Amino acid sequence: MSDFTDKARIVFMGTPEFAVPSLAGLLEADERNNWKVVAVYTQPDRRSGRGKKVVASPVKQLAEAHEILVVQPERLRSNAEGIAQLKALAPDLIVVAAYGMILPIEVLDVPTFGAINLHASLLPAYRGASPITGAILDGLSETGNSIMLMEEGLDTGPVLAQEEEPIYPTDTTATLTERLSIQGAALLVETLPQWLDGELWPTAQDELAGEPSICRIIKKRAGEIDWQRSAAYIERMTRAYAPWPSAYTEWRDQPFKIISASVLDQACLRDLSLPNEYSDESIPPGFVVATSHGPAVGTGEALLLLHTVQPAGKRPMEIQAFLNGFPDFIHCQLPHSQS
Repeated sequence: MSDFTDKARIVFMGTPEFAVPSLAGLLEADERNNWKVVAVYTQPDRRSGRGKKVVASPVKQLAEAHEILVVQPERLRSNAEGIAQLKALAPDLIVVAAYGMILPIEVLDVPTFGAINLHASLLPAYRGASPITGAILDGLSETGNSIMLMEEGLDTGPVLAQEEEPIYPTDTTATLTERLSIQGAALLVETLPQWLDGELWPTAQDELAGEPSICRIIKKRAGEIDWQRSAAYIERMTRAYAPWPSAYTEWRDQPFKIISASVLDQACLRDLSLPNEYSDESIPPGFVVATSHGPAVGTGEALLLLHTVQPAGKRPMEIQAFLNGFPDFIHCQLPHSQS
């Protein structure tokens, strides 16, 4: 890298497990590349778990293991002292991966080579906080990672590199996040030297394939099942909202999670065991029926065959094990979402 007499100074910003492979990749590659991670910014320690113990972020734990300076501001916007501290680090480049904090222009203007962000979608689609969940929920067969140059807009900056990743029919947000984090780290380490050497030209997002879309921060209420939705959509909810907030309904006035399920083939409808007041063609949304394949729930379109459930206060269990204790679950009416 002819632009540097010393190593390029990198400030890394990230917080959750998704960002760990990216930081690890930068640290592993700094011996063969002309850069050095001089500081790591991550979210402040939070209380977590049933015991509400204060827990350091996964990124902080890795940084401390490598004896790297860790900085944990509550905010960077309207934080003159925090901006001054960042400037004192004299970064040539800021690298961001799931930091969880919007960077103001005062931060983006500090490094010579700007700030680049690893975003888990094929931009311009799925800008925002929950691109992996959004892609699964929408039933996509493919997503990927984008390395983008950050600007003030929400994930609107020009793109330096992209790579596709398939979404498998069994993927949950957890499994897809893990694969994308590893793929993204490799793409970052591959892209970074080219950017620092001036070998890459950013591509404006309006020149890329796909329509712009936004995905917001997920709230717990998002997992509440509306049984008037199609079985296909609700099945995707069980995977998109795993591990959090889970797809859930109520049973006996308590939360009842649907951990895994599938869409019941229409040919199985004739196998239903129904009360006399119902016919095979009039199963109400949310009504639980017995089929030759197991318990299923009526929806706005087709039936949702249940595989794994979690009643309140219990561990996840196979549906048959649950029915052994609660046979009256068959022919009960699950409530509609109030959203």
